[in-house]
Amino acid sequence: MSAMGAPAARAALKDFLDMLAAERGAAKNTIDAYARDLSDYLLGLARRRRDPLSATTQDIRDYLSDLAEAALKPASSARKLSAIRQFHRFLAAEERRADDPAALLEGPRQGRRLPKILSVAEVDAILRVCREGLDDPARPPEERLRARRAACLVEVLYASGLRVSELVALPLSAAKVAEKPPEQGGGFLAIRGKGGRERLAPLTGAARETMAAYRRLLLELHPESAKQKWLFPSIGESGHLTRQVFARELKFLAAAAGIAPLRVSPHVLRHAFASHLLQNGADLRIVQELLGHADIATTQIYTHVLDERLKAMVRDLHPLNDEN
Repeated sequence: MSAMGAPAARAALKDFLDMLAAERGAAKNTIDAYARDLSDYLLGLARRRRDPLSATTQDIRDYLSDLAEAALKPASSARKLSAIRQFHRFLAAEERRADDPAALLEGPRQGRRLPKILSVAEVDAILRVCREGLDDPARPPEERLRARRAACLVEVLYASGLRVSELVALPLSAAKVAEKPPEQGGGFLAIRGKGGRERLAPLTGAARETMAAYRRLLLELHPESAKQKWLFPSIGESGHLTRQVFARELKFLAAAAGIAPLRVSPHVLRHAFASHLLQNGADLRIVQELLGHADIATTQIYTHVLDERLKAMVRDLHPLNDEN
């Protein structure tokens, strides 16, 4: 290992992560992902008696080859290479080394991956399962609360297209705001998303009603919740429901609706929200705003829906189409 040594390598990584938080406003989940990927990279370099200041382009290629031999998916390898590139770009910009050994590297080729989506009928089936027995007096109170919470989570996610991290961290006050009529500033959620960007997420009437019913039952069974910050409180470290717990609940609901659990996740419901809007004629720019994407290129993964709609329009409406 060069003169930099392991402690200095870790310090360089810490400085890079601090930069992501301070200058780019990266979310905690994003910073944690960079930390995992780059910690693994530092270990890979250390096994070759290298560190970020002494690593060559070939060292990085060798590390990526190790990932390929470990059968890491191309998407995961591409993500790790992106983190490595940004880390080395940072080291060069900070003049901690004179060159950037990652600048000329190309990531693994990836096909255009379409998002997994559910049909409208499949989402309806999950919603029907969510709504079953919500007011059944024979159910124990805590079971009714969990059912109300699950229904609220699914209704709000499909109605708004929130990221799951935004959904589980909604404040308790969000439900109160959503209960107001639109003319009084209600009917929407104020969301602070990735990079600190703010947006409004409109809610359907069904989502607002489900949220209000859940909040009423929560406060009825647990009056102390009125003093807590979160709409979906939990005893965990974060103080609110975790993404993992909701993901598991959603898979149970999917199975009950006759849908393979592997096909369903909170992110898949977010995809369904976007795809179904486009299928019904929504503008891509509007969907970009609703999803909270900084760049419309991120939203363009859904253009396969537009492609199919345009084909159908030509087939059905063009006067020279022989199929008419």
